Amino acid sequence: MARIPKETVDQIIHHADIVEVVGDFVSLKRKGQNMWACCPFHHEKSPSFSVAPAKGLYKCFGCGKAGGVVQFIMDIEGTSYVEALKYLAKKYGIDVQEEEKTPEQQLAQNEKDSQFIVSNWAKDHYHKLLQDNEEGQSIGWSYLRQRGLNQATIKTFELGYSLDQWDDLLKSASAAGFELKYLEKTGLVVRREDDQGQDTGRRYDRFRGRVMFPIHNISGRVIGFGARTLKPNDKTAKYLNSPESEIYHKSDVLYGLYQARQPIRSEELCYLVEGYLDVLSLHQGGIKNVVASSGTSLTDGQIRLIKRYTDNVTVLYDGDAAGIRASLRGIDMLLEGGLNVRVVLFPDGDDPDSYIRKVGDQRFKEHLEVASQDFIQFKTDLVSREAAHDPVKKAEAIREVLQSIAKVPDPIKRQVFLQQTSQAFGIDEQVLITEYNKLVRNATQKAPGGQSSSGGSGAAGSASGYNSSYGGSSGGQQVPGGGASQRPAPRPMSPEEEAEALMYGASPEDLMGGGGDLGTLTREDLEPVPDVLEQCEREVVRLLLLYSAQPLAPEVAVAQYLLQQLDDTPFKTGVYADLLHLCRQELEQGRWPEVRTLIQHGRSDIRSVVAELATEKYELSPNWTTHQIHVPRELDLLQTACDNAILRLNKVNVERELAVRLEALRHPADEASMMENLQTIHLLKQMDNQLASLLGTVIPRGA
Repeated sequence: MARIPKETVDQIIHHADIVEVVGDFVSLKRKGQNMWACCPFHHEKSPSFSVAPAKGLYKCFGCGKAGGVVQFIMDIEGTSYVEALKYLAKKYGIDVQEEEKTPEQQLAQNEKDSQFIVSNWAKDHYHKLLQDNEEGQSIGWSYLRQRGLNQATIKTFELGYSLDQWDDLLKSASAAGFELKYLEKTGLVVRREDDQGQDTGRRYDRFRGRVMFPIHNISGRVIGFGARTLKPNDKTAKYLNSPESEIYHKSDVLYGLYQARQPIRSEELCYLVEGYLDVLSLHQGGIKNVVASSGTSLTDGQIRLIKRYTDNVTVLYDGDAAGIRASLRGIDMLLEGGLNVRVVLFPDGDDPDSYIRKVGDQRFKEHLEVASQDFIQFKTDLVSREAAHDPVKKAEAIREVLQSIAKVPDPIKRQVFLQQTSQAFGIDEQVLITEYNKLVRNATQKAPGGQSSSGGSGAAGSASGYNSSYGGSSGGQQVPGGGASQRPAPRPMSPEEEAEALMYGASPEDLMGGGGDLGTLTREDLEPVPDVLEQCEREVVRLLLLYSAQPLAPEVAVAQYLLQQLDDTPFKTGVYADLLHLCRQELEQGRWPEVRTLIQHGRSDIRSVVAELATEKYELSPNWTTHQIHVPRELDLLQTACDNAILRLNKVNVERELAVRLEALRHPADEASMMENLQTIHLLKQMDNQLASLLGTVIPRGA
């Protein structure tokens, strides 16, 4: 495997701005000294993902992911250290000089990297065929120009063409040195089976005689393909997609997101369409904040992708009533994901692609402005028209709208939607609230393990929210969380919240509002009690990392002071011992041990610990200073912090040695050994008392 010289690695890390890099994948917002967003690695509705620009690291306080700029690319892409460095080098225009690699050396990289490499090669192969091959130009290029696409759009989305041959790609890839197993794993090549379904060992190209739409992940790497046949009488599907693979999971991909992510962020809006050509035509028409679900049903993974960049999504529909009906469930999922959803309809027979080509870019944009309506209002209009003058159908239509409102996590928005629905159907708002609470309670009771009295998240939490807002429902109707005269039950904490609360000093009674009943809280939900010695070593390393260059006295900085004090104190915890050694090495080479440097270390456990020690979930509010309330900072008390850390570490070591000596007294020994042991115990007790006195932890007699 080729290596990247250390000088180049240092240059890449020096130029890579973690805010810029992470900002390509999530929408960061400043809060205090750090930037915050919803985590791209797990589903959450409240931001717990923090980026510290000054330290060059990120940390999620929900799932625990943490590291520096290179680690972020490794995590988000699931790729190797070398590939992450190449990605950053490309972004910042840094030339990476590598030794020449044969195809065999390329494929010696890990499985995912090899699949990325072969997919990228296939994209280039198809793109070249579209532009330079006679068949590609006469069939593929002609079709794309017929659909109104220009050269710039074709290049931006790297469109291509696959020859109408059984083995064009297979032969070309083999000649280029790619292994067949990666062609099969990515779905570019298929094994032939006989009439009995037996594997014949023969292979052929999956895509033949089709226009190729490369599917990119959010960092621009090709992970799969969509392909449209151009044969009028072809019995196969009009569109054919790559199968699922290690690098392609269609439920976690939106076509065009790589090209649309920055426009979505700047416009604070995402347009959602169904097909590849919808994306291409709108992008070419100047509407660049557009993505497609590629004809598949909308998934939670795709919704989370949108929410990384914006809370606002507008769904563009054609005028087909059956298609709209089939898509309503997907929009309910958008609502449940916390997105603000609007809908735009086009005239019957038109989809976004055909309509923009028919009326032009400007009139299309005007239509988006005029025809856009809130989804709840849109659904209300749709189902009320279908119900017409039938009272039974009207009642069902109201319930359909209420089911969508129940998906909205924000209680204020739910209240507004209920008021809006009441006016639209001409029905008393309190009646709607009563019916809403019934639907929510029934949904909660039917849910796996659901308890109608437990509140919880989702529907049950929504119902209790309405009870508290409206003081109960009419007719003595009880709702989850208590009746009109009862105080609503507090929302139960998740195990993560419970563990965090306990870590910050809350008692079990505090978690339950003073009742003392832990409910479903189990011992497994709580963080294990940390080893005291490990915690002491951790604290020393933390001070060393955060304040290494801070002066304690003339010409004596924190790093020098701590390492000098620890000369005769070996660490017992492996990762902290290794970090201490790395800090010594940095200091010996004339450099201060810094978070920015150590967060790029090759060992994942070291990167993880550095990120953990260097990030803080909470910051002191500037209001304290505004109100002239002085709160001492650790930076102002560094000498005390360093001394206490050393003293505590020494005290724990003394206590451990004392325990070993006391245990030895319980076992038979000769008189000389026993006397020596007793003398050592006496000295250790004196040392323990002295250390306790220095720490201020001596308990006076009679206390």
